[in-house]
Amino acid sequence: MRSGVLELLVPATMPHSEREHWAEVMSRRLERRAERMRPSDERLAERARRLNERHFEGRLRWTSIAFAEMERLWGSCTFTDGAIRIARRAASLPEWVLDYLLMHELAHLVHSDHGPDFHAAENRYPLTERAKGYLLALDSMG
Repeated sequence: MRSGVLELLVPATMPHSEREHWAEVMSRRLERRAERMRPSDERLAERARRLNERHFEGRLRWTSIAFAEMERLWGSCTFTDGAIRIARRAASLPEWVLDYLLMHELAHLVHSDHGPDFHAAENRYPLTERAKGYLLALDSMG
């Protein structure tokens, strides 16, 4: 994309019909990517529902889940009322990292602190250590 226009570089010998085909394919790919990157509270809620089913047997309940403006934190969970917030800047992260952030906040619905029981719950997500490293690298760059 250059200045909002899809620029497609193809060999000069490529037939016009094939150029049109690839322009459509790439345009659809970019649209799908843009849709995935758009912050959506429903997207968060759906991902949280799946993580709850997979790692907490569907037992967890929260009152709200949404993207929010957060400068320092990646997420927060109000233990007393079950409100989960994920930093809006996290919307563009890979989905496995976003899932880790959700998993971390879901674990806070059970454990308000960061003690051993909290970490045991958080570590049910198999990519926890990898996601922590990813976020640590991002935080050290900023």
